[in-house]
Amino acid sequence: MEYDHVQIDNLVVSPEEIQYACEQLSEGLKNAIHLAAENIRKFHAAQIGSPLEVETMPGVVCQRKSVPIEKIGLYIPGGTAPLFSTVLMLAIPAKLSGCKELVLCTPPNKSGKIHAAILYCAQLTGIDRVVKVGGAQAIAALAYGTESVPQVYKIFGPGNQYVTAAKQIVAEKGIAIDLPAGPSEVAVFADDTAIPEFVATDLLSQAEHGGDSQVIMITTSEKMANSVMASINEHLLDLPRKKIAEKALEESTIIIIDTEAEAVDILNQYAAEHVILAIKNPDEVAGKIINAGSVFLGNYSPESAGDYASGPNHTLPTNKAALAYSGVSIDSFVKKITYQKLSEAGIQKVGPAVAKMAAAEGLMAHKRAITVRLDYLKKRNGNK
Repeated sequence: MEYDHVQIDNLVVSPEEIQYACEQLSEGLKNAIHLAAENIRKFHAAQIGSPLEVETMPGVVCQRKSVPIEKIGLYIPGGTAPLFSTVLMLAIPAKLSGCKELVLCTPPNKSGKIHAAILYCAQLTGIDRVVKVGGAQAIAALAYGTESVPQVYKIFGPGNQYVTAAKQIVAEKGIAIDLPAGPSEVAVFADDTAIPEFVATDLLSQAEHGGDSQVIMITTSEKMANSVMASINEHLLDLPRKKIAEKALEESTIIIIDTEAEAVDILNQYAAEHVILAIKNPDEVAGKIINAGSVFLGNYSPESAGDYASGPNHTLPTNKAALAYSGVSIDSFVKKITYQKLSEAGIQKVGPAVAKMAAAEGLMAHKRAITVRLDYLKKRNGNK
């Protein structure tokens, strides 16, 4: 294939390929995946709510129900970092929501193979079809359908700048996407109770995502800032993705401020994908953070836990999208449909108000849809 630089006779992954991939994984990694899957399932299952029903006035009953989106497309990067954890984060809530069809697209390696852990997670979570295709062309295939890739109604998953641009383009054409996405980011607020090595590795864990990732540290302690910098330099030495992390760090910064209030203000303006509160009173400050994808409280709550196994979803808004967007959840995989049922008494109570409002807007057919019913009931009941 011209784009993936590999010749593939059949893009759709066969059951035999999936079985072989599952056999390649160590029992230790399988156990880790199962632990993560169970925590993700617990957290997302708890989000499922009951249908809402309200009688707004006698005879007027209104309902709202969650209805699953039928066809879901999942894009999973498979290049330098095959994100098999994202399969769990997306497929588990999709299945809990009742989505009928899940199609996963991921790029193969130069040998035409998909990372074994991606296929294991796909099998574990009940993905219906796995297709060997990546990049913008995968997004186009999911949006419009091909011989190998069924058309879906909503597309989820991270990707490079081309994948992101493709998702934005198809969104303009009526295909839903999970959320606007840019380079990954973390903001750490650390005071003098933080542990420098913890903060340093949190910053590096984000920086190694990509050269365009951004990490910032906000602190009330210059001593802490210097200690964290020293620890970063030490841990960089043996990182396999050292060059990537170094590039991200070039565009990152440490901000030294005087007060907690200043830190909170900066965090809310920055609206980071991940916010880590490595401070003495994280629970108190967390209540003041109103713009963030996900917040991590205390020295023992690293972003890595959320990326893999603690339970909340790691598909989060970036590039200040957290000002208005939530991360992926059960709600991302359903539509909310409202239902209304008016009895004879109900239409008689609410009808006159509706007729007056419709007339005031100049929509006389709307008014007539009410008055013909009211007139019918008057005549039928003998109240001429």
